[in-house]
Amino acid sequence: MTKRIAVLFSLLLVTYLAQPLPGQTQSAPDQDSRPQPASTSSANGKQPATPSVREESTTVGNAESVPLHIKGKLRYFAVESFRPGVYPVAAFYTGLTMANPPNAYPREWRQGLPGFGRNYGDFMASWASVQGGKFVVASAVREDPRYFPSSSRNFFARSIHAIWFVVIDHGDNGRPRLALANISGALAGGFVGNAYLPDPYANTSHGLSRSALALSGFATSNLADEFRPEIRRVLKKMHLPSLGY
Repeated sequence: MTKRIAVLFSLLLVTYLAQPLPGQTQSAPDQDSRPQPASTSSANGKQPATPSVREESTTVGNAESVPLHIKGKLRYFAVESFRPGVYPVAAFYTGLTMANPPNAYPREWRQGLPGFGRNYGDFMASWASVQGGKFVVASAVREDPRYFPSSSRNFFARSIHAIWFVVIDHGDNGRPRLALANISGALAGGFVGNAYLPDPYANTSHGLSRSALALSGFATSNLADEFRPEIRRVLKKMHLPSLGY
């Protein structure tokens, strides 16, 4: 139980650190950043057409967000997979694993720098596979990989929405749909370890367990995105770093 709590805590750290990199904007640009029509009329007396809103790639969308096409989803995958904050979280998770390794792990997975490297690589491979699976399926079935917060102000309604969004998210058309990208990403992250993990952990049973953990990570991430304003206020009152919030 202690190890499971530690794993969930590390996933929460991933969520905090996996926010837009400096220079990334929110999916719905604010009023000042939106393209504005020209102040003068064209030669024929008509106002020139307003330029279309630029597609953005962030973790959170809203009612004004434009759909993410292949290029935007690829940018989303790149940001989520390789942002700097993921690397220290991987080291933190690896330290927990080596402090309390699975019972059947061989010596080369338990001790020294080689063991650390194997466990660190396992975390990064799983993380990249989750995001890669999301990108491929979201692109193929026209699913939006971003989280869309609840319009409710009720704590429990917002919490249920965040958890439910793991399995029912949005299509590119904005309509609710089965979250095939999340499910596929979780399965990819869970089963990629079967290619290199030692026996008896490279099997279907453990792959499904790791996939379930990846799905719980989506729930944690959604909750953090849903309550981002409240988290920001709490961190500010406690004089703690915002970690991208």
